Amino acid sequence: MGAGTSPADGTHADGPAAGTSGTEEAVVPGIARVSEGSGAESGPGEPAGADGASGEAGGSGSTWAPSRRFSLTRDTARPEGGGRAAPGDAPAPARQWPLLTVLCTAGIGLLIVGTNAFDQAFRVGAMLMGIALLAGAVLRWVVPSVGMLAVRSRFTDLVTYGLMGTLIVLLALMAQPAPWLQVPILQDVVHFTIR
Repeated sequence: MGAGTSPADGTHADGPAAGTSGTEEAVVPGIARVSEGSGAESGPGEPAGADGASGEAGGSGSTWAPSRRFSLTRDTARPEGGGRAAPGDAPAPARQWPLLTVLCTAGIGLLIVGTNAFDQAFRVGAMLMGIALLAGAVLRWVVPSVGMLAVRSRFTDLVTYGLMGTLIVLLALMAQPAPWLQVPILQDVVHFTIR
């Protein structure tokens, strides 16, 4: 379908579709109606002439003008650095190696936590997942094209990956029993808020 077409009522940007009479007009929500000789009429809930459209002087038929109230996103730009991490003739895994590195490292950490194969497996697996996110932040900063690891802008990805990775590592280090990292003020904060 081209821009300005509507299959529901058979109208398009140039007026009614072939086969409908020029006097029969359908009301489309969010679309302002401009008719010959009557000035700007409006769709439901919209004041007349709010979109700034004017009728055609001496025109032959109705003209449908889009409302300025709603704007449709036509396309989404690829995030900066969202190009392939390897040439286009490389195999698919090679083109997405930054994302696969992060996912595989986090997957190994999840596997360690799930199997609980040794003492402190939870702590080590959780730290590995946090390190995977920190590695994603470093890759997003250093590598010019990281493929699908680029989700948003470079700054937003850096902050998101870095903050989440740091929090996961810190929580893994402070996990009970016998935490590897003691934060002296944390006990007082917990005592003040909970007890």
